[in-house]
Amino acid sequence: MKRVFVILIAVVALALTGWFGVQLMGGSHTLANVPIPVKAAEDLPDTPAEWRGRIDYRRLDRQLSDLSQRPEMAGLAVAVVEDGELRFVRTYGVADASTGAPVTPRTLFRWASVSKTATGVLAATLAREGRVDLAQPLSRSRTTLRLPGGGEARVTLEDLLAQRTGLTKNAYDEKLEDGQSPELLRASLALAPLQCDPGTCHTYQNIAFDAANEILGEAAERPFAETVEDRFFLPLGMVSAGYGMDRLTGAKDWAKPHRGAHVRPVKEAYWRVPAAAGVESDIVDFATWMRAMMGVRPDVLSGPVLELAHRPRVGTARLYGGALRQATDDASYALGWRNFTYAGHRLAGHSGAVAGYRATMIFEPATRTGVVALWNSDWGFPFRIPFAAIDSYHKRTDARWLDLSELPPAPQTAHRAAPAARATLAP
Repeated sequence: MKRVFVILIAVVALALTGWFGVQLMGGSHTLANVPIPVKAAEDLPDTPAEWRGRIDYRRLDRQLSDLSQRPEMAGLAVAVVEDGELRFVRTYGVADASTGAPVTPRTLFRWASVSKTATGVLAATLAREGRVDLAQPLSRSRTTLRLPGGGEARVTLEDLLAQRTGLTKNAYDEKLEDGQSPELLRASLALAPLQCDPGTCHTYQNIAFDAANEILGEAAERPFAETVEDRFFLPLGMVSAGYGMDRLTGAKDWAKPHRGAHVRPVKEAYWRVPAAAGVESDIVDFATWMRAMMGVRPDVLSGPVLELAHRPRVGTARLYGGALRQATDDASYALGWRNFTYAGHRLAGHSGAVAGYRATMIFEPATRTGVVALWNSDWGFPFRIPFAAIDSYHKRTDARWLDLSELPPAPQTAHRAAPAARATLAP
């Protein structure tokens, strides 16, 4: 009943802030200078007395606190779901090093490529409803995407979402970052080099992947971003989650991108491909999304939809780099979704990176245990956090993913004066 009450308050707040009357631009919501609705107070597992489960949360908290002090970091937000329940929420460091504003559980971060998970489940939902055919060639849809040799007549929507276009990895991303139109870039991909024959291998894309924005929006008969928000985020109570640069920068509490202690300018590029990288939210709503991906909310995302979205379609190279790359194996890609093995356990989820932001959502489907983490810097080390938590859940002691002893000592920097923010959602 309490969760229903929270959602009702959130919906009223949405209406009062003009949520349902926002301007639609480029198929996504833009809320310039419109505040994100205030959540009702929630009881969060944000203190040691509330951290209960198999995972050693006190040790994890100490490790994350030490990690947040590294000069490569600015702010960090982490939530752990254990056995399907939210068991740990904690925030550290600063959302803005220039002001010392701390990260809180209401701080908005970018999901980056974790946004592809929402695209995949929307496609699966519309397929189950008979609104799209995953096996239909892209040429039969209204999309700006063109592939070499007329490949759009052979590549299906399923191929697109499983990253089997055959294009060279991250084709034309640099042109998107230079400000070129994603629609024109999609058309010009007809002249791009191929890594393999379309439909035969995995080659990761953003601009081509965002053709799903056009195809799924047409199938739903409403803009893509609006469809995701109204069909998934709002029913799940994820009132902080949505699409668009102005929506992020117009929020009262949002994490600025950093390089070390320096605030970086916000770049719009990847918001212009919303299906690939357009979502932002706070850490609690990110955890809510992970729980839905685990199957905890079948009223919003059913088991058959999740199975269709998460079923592996194509093998991929090992994930990440360095020690993590060596520790993972049997990687595959589904519909905007990754699956792989680690230490004998089958894991799933996605990670993402855009300038000044990183995000990860990794969990073990068998135990419904995993981690979401958001941070506003370019450092890749925190991608290890989910593996440390999963090791702790399985009582594995031989892995030391968050051991900082082999890294150079962290010098004191100005923004470290801000204390780690205690998790609280006071209205």
